[in-house]
Amino acid sequence: MQAWQVHENGEPSEVMRLHDVERPTPGDGQVLLKVRAANINFPDVLMCRGHYQVRPPLPFTPGVEICGETGDGRRVLANPALPYGGLAEYAVADAAALLPAPESLDDAEAAALHIGYQTGWFGLHRRARLEAGETLLVHAAAGGVGSAAVQLGKAAGATVIGVVGGADKAVVARELGCDVVIDRRSEDVVSAVKEATGGRGADVIYDPVGGEAYTQSTKVVAFEGRIVVVGFASGTIPSPGLNHALVKNYSILGLHWGLYNTKNPKLVQHCHEQLTELAARGVVKPLVSERAPLDGAAAAVQRVADGVTTGRVVVVPSPENGAAA
Repeated sequence: MQAWQVHENGEPSEVMRLHDVERPTPGDGQVLLKVRAANINFPDVLMCRGHYQVRPPLPFTPGVEICGETGDGRRVLANPALPYGGLAEYAVADAAALLPAPESLDDAEAAALHIGYQTGWFGLHRRARLEAGETLLVHAAAGGVGSAAVQLGKAAGATVIGVVGGADKAVVARELGCDVVIDRRSEDVVSAVKEATGGRGADVIYDPVGGEAYTQSTKVVAFEGRIVVVGFASGTIPSPGLNHALVKNYSILGLHWGLYNTKNPKLVQHCHEQLTELAARGVVKPLVSERAPLDGAAAAVQRVADGVTTGRVVVVPSPENGAAA
C-alpha cells in the first residue's frame, strides 16, 4: 500500500515522503481500516515538526482522523493508532473507539465531523456551559476548529462573533452563520467586539490560536465570562495574569478533548450521537474546502501549516470515495 511517512522532524512539505509499505498489522483490540477519507488537523503539522505533546516514533504516518471502512464494509470514524496514521491507504485503530459514520454526510464530511466538532461540543457545552442568548466569540472562525465552533454556537442559540484574518476568510465566516465578522487585519478586534456588544463583551470566548488572540480575549470577556483555551495555532502559548482573571471575574478553561477518550469515553459516544443528530437535521455540516488526492497530502498539510486554508482540507485516497456512499 502507499503511505506518507515522516523520517525526520521539520516542515510537512520537506519531511513527508510517499512510500510503498506493507499494510500495518493490527494489535490486540485493534482493527485494520481502509481509509476512505483523512481529515488534516493542526496536530498533524505539529507532529511533523516534533512539537506536539504526542511524539510517535520515527518513521510515522501522520493523520489523526479518518472515515474508514471495516472488513465487513461498515463506514466508521476513527482516530488511527500511531505510528500508522490516516494519510495512507490503510490504517489501524482501536476497535472499541470506532464510531458509526453519519449517513447524512459523505466520506470527506464525515471524517471532519470528529475531532473538531467533538472539541467544539465539549468546549462550548461541557466546559463553558454556553446558554442560548449568550454571545460567543470565536477566534479563527473560518478555520477547521473555528468553523465547527461557529456552527455549534449557532445551533445552541448564541449570538456568534467571528474573528478572521483576511477578506476571503470573512466571507467564509459569514456563510458559516456568524452574526458579526471582524477582520483582525483591517480592524481593531477589541474595539469592534466592544462596539458589537454594547461594551459588555463576550460571554464565552473560544480560542484555538493563543498569542495575541488570547490577550484580546482578556480585554473583551464579559463579567462571569469564560475563555476556553483550545490550542495555540499562533505558536505562542500565553501566560495568563491570574490577578486579571480575579479582578474581572472571568474563568479560564482548558480543553484537551483526547483525555475524554480515556477518562470518560461514554461522553464521547454521547457527543457523537448529538453531532450525528445535528448533521441529520442539517444544522451542522463540516465545511470541506478541498479534497486532495493521496499524492497531494504533503502539500495539503503544508497549506494547513501556513494558515492559508478555510474549513477543512481532506485527503481522499480513492476519488470514488469523495462522495456519499
